[in-house]
Amino acid sequence: MPEQADAVASLKGIARIESAARGRSGWYAGYLWLFAVWQLALVPAVLMWHGPTGTIVSTLANALVVMGLSLFATRQPVVPRGYGGRHLRVIGVWAVAYVLALVLGLTVFLDSIAFAAVAAVACALPAAVAAWREARAV
Repeated sequence: MPEQADAVASLKGIARIESAARGRSGWYAGYLWLFAVWQLALVPAVLMWHGPTGTIVSTLANALVVMGLSLFATRQPVVPRGYGGRHLRVIGVWAVAYVLALVLGLTVFLDSIAFAAVAAVACALPAAVAAWREARAV
């Protein structure tokens, strides 16, 4: 009988730790929302603002946002199991959408405001969908 009591106590402790980890892992949804919103500004800027000034400004702004988000992510106390793979999938889908948007926007749809808007939404979509799913899971 003491073994059963020990097992029940251990399971309760594990459940308590898991619950605390889930409760403190909501930061990732916010991270993804910020990344998605940033795409709505970055993609049109890159596609519509041509020349060296546009390239320098958009590259520096993107570097600052990515560094800020990365610093934010590394300072979080809880990173539940499986987030690395999930994050790599989100970034992989975003990278494909971003490269496709740049290639098409700078060759086929040059200076198209409509394409820039659609491309921005397409680039924001992977992070927004993942953020929505994260928020529902927590």
